Amino acid sequence: MKKWALTILLLAGCAPEHDGTVILETADPDAVQLDGKHDGFAEKIKKEADSIETIYDTAVIKGKDQLLVAYKVRHLDRFNMKEIEKDLDKRIQEMESTEEVVVSSDYKIFLEAVRLKEDMEAGHLTEEEANKRLSEIIKLKEEMA
Repeated sequence: MKKWALTILLLAGCAPEHDGTVILETADPDAVQLDGKHDGFAEKIKKEADSIETIYDTAVIKGKDQLLVAYKVRHLDRFNMKEIEKDLDKRIQEMESTEEVVVSSDYKIFLEAVRLKEDMEAGHLTEEEANKRLSEIIKLKEEMA
């Protein structure tokens, strides 16, 4: 019995070594502008959101009169969600945006934003359909709040 316990202990000690870091899976989608303008405003907002240390993945979609910023934060930073959202909202407002700005940390909203971007790239949606779907995503976010 002691030999079995010693054998199991030795085998457990021979497990592959890791440094304890966790790899975060990111989608890192490019910013999308549905308003026909190519002024880079959505890309500027994405860079600003990505500059916040606690945010590790951001999806930005700019419609004709709406702007959706969906983001993901590290697990332990979820305790500070309100502060992170206020900080991001304040930074976006300082960039002089005239659109209705919707900021969301909800993972479902993030996934819908990424799916909208992918459908636009694949050519499955026209610009008008994409704007309608963006409005539906924002409506979903407001219903969840």
